[in-house]
Amino acid sequence: MNLRIEAADPLGAEALALLAEAAAEARQRYPEFFDPAAPPPTNAPLQRRAAFLLAWVDAVAVGCGALRPLDATTAELKRMFVRRGARRRGVARALVTALLARARDLDYATVRLETGNRQPEAIALYEGCGFARIAPFGVYVGDPTSVCFELRLARA
Repeated sequence: MNLRIEAADPLGAEALALLAEAAAEARQRYPEFFDPAAPPPTNAPLQRRAAFLLAWVDAVAVGCGALRPLDATTAELKRMFVRRGARRRGVARALVTALLARARDLDYATVRLETGNRQPEAIALYEGCGFARIAPFGVYVGDPTSVCFELRLARA
């Protein structure tokens, strides 16, 4: 497998296609939370101290992930998604590793994230990458489906 991880435009065609697939999968896992008439989701443009990465296998974008600042020392890992056909091949772990490296480069001390309670493979990935469960934070407080994690980054 020829895997590469690259910075990308979150509003680019590949990024939006992956987001649409992620949203379709979320609708299947959590149908009670989605309005069928809702418009398709979109990504926000990159802001300062943010990152958006695409994972490519050969010439095909197979996964994505993003960082967005929560405050001066904490970033949130978001938009993690890997296409079904590329799963269980190390793509998600490579994306998380690259995003954590980017977080260190951007001088964050902590990375937080939220995933859903019906996504055991995501929970296992984050725990395997060293993240520890924390109480829900921000917009996730009070959401019974949210499972939140945090990782304190080692300083070089």
